[in-house]
Amino acid sequence: MAEVPEEPTGESREEELVAARRAKADAMRSAGTDPFPHSFENVEPVEAVIAQHEGLNDGDETDSKHRIAGRLAARRGQGGAVFIDMFDRTGRIQLLAQTDHVGEEAFAAIGDLDLGDLIGVDGTAMKTKRGQFSLKVEEIFLLAKALRPPPDKHHGLKDIETRYRRRELDLIASEESRELFLTRAKVISTIRAFLDRDGFVEVETPVLQPLYGGAAARPFTTHHNALDRNFYLRIATELYLKRLIVGGLERVYELGKDFRNEGISPKHNPEFTMLEWYEAYSDYMVIASRLEDLVREVSRAVGYEGEIDFESPWRRETLQSSIHTRCGIDILANRDRDSLAAAMKEKGLEVPETDTWPQLVDELLTKHVEPELQQPTILFDYPVELSPFAKSHRSQEGLVERFEAYAAGMEISNAFSELNDPDEQRRRFEAQRADADAGDDEAQPYDEAFIRALEQGMPPTGGIGIGIDRLVMLLTGSKTIREVVLFPAMREEQ
Repeated sequence: MAEVPEEPTGESREEELVAARRAKADAMRSAGTDPFPHSFENVEPVEAVIAQHEGLNDGDETDSKHRIAGRLAARRGQGGAVFIDMFDRTGRIQLLAQTDHVGEEAFAAIGDLDLGDLIGVDGTAMKTKRGQFSLKVEEIFLLAKALRPPPDKHHGLKDIETRYRRRELDLIASEESRELFLTRAKVISTIRAFLDRDGFVEVETPVLQPLYGGAAARPFTTHHNALDRNFYLRIATELYLKRLIVGGLERVYELGKDFRNEGISPKHNPEFTMLEWYEAYSDYMVIASRLEDLVREVSRAVGYEGEIDFESPWRRETLQSSIHTRCGIDILANRDRDSLAAAMKEKGLEVPETDTWPQLVDELLTKHVEPELQQPTILFDYPVELSPFAKSHRSQEGLVERFEAYAAGMEISNAFSELNDPDEQRRRFEAQRADADAGDDEAQPYDEAFIRALEQGMPPTGGIGIGIDRLVMLLTGSKTIREVVLFPAMREEQ
């Protein structure tokens, strides 16, 4: 059998290729064979098959039978022998099919397979004389006819937009992409195991909420026809989880989607995955230590070998000192909007005219401090104006017990000693209402149901939110959140 030339994949030829593949599928149906059979049981992962035979010598053949399945990636050969490369999510394997072993009819059917077809194989383990582990084919089954050709096997998907819009093609074409999302899955499973081991209970709270809260963000709004009322896609799980602390669950966490109607950037997608956990009888210092332990365990579990040092103790600073060191501005000495704006202008920094005092502090943090925090760093003790749900600092007036953790120039988590005084929480909500009236469209709405829950009594509690997408970015070296989200939000395709 002659070597099969690479299939053209340009737009001008694609419909011709699709027609040819459809003709093969139709011919199979006419012959009484389903090109899309129902099942193929007892399949072994390719990686496991290869691992069972690590001791084979070059040229060894065995009687060890295996059944595998995956996508046909390459084919080469001549005469009565053909080599096929096939892959599943765990790895790639070579198959050897020979006329004198499978018979002429089956060998001819193998020749009719196309790149990208899903196939099942029964075969025996062997190692070629050149040292390549292979399965010697006993029988090949077509499991699903690929009616469209795969991405070019040499060049892959170069167009970024296509990679994100058609992630299935990206996964077919790129082993690196498959590995990235397997790493993401490992991150999440390790987090769950860590928290479960420490006595946390995984819970689920509403995604559709009658009132959004728990973060400074604009929500997505939708209308429920049967109830004839508006709901919001949650921007955070915080307020519901703290109500569970009130109810006595004591240690809870939720891993799930949040939604924020904001801009798209390398660090922002409107739909993203968050971990939040809350634990009674602790504070933000306990949470900081647990965060370090968690991230260290996750980095080990995925075999992280990058430039970020997760093993050493994380650097710790206060927000005030961090801004002062990098900008020369003492935010606590400039506690009103005009004073802080004047200090920023004196340093030649941009001052958005409509920003409130908390927004100016956030401007200093996000534009002038955050990019400098490459190694893991925790910034403690935020002004109360930035933190409507954090407990007042036990020794410094005007501050709250809050921290944010950073690495690779971006925030990865936000944590508090949680505010559990309902009267103080009510005053904070009133302050947020004033900010909203002053033009802050991300201010917290007043949540009377949450106040009533706090009035039942909430124990001292520490809580945290961790951006899973950003954590995966750190652990995989990805430069944009769209690389680590399977199907990121995109503009409408033109």
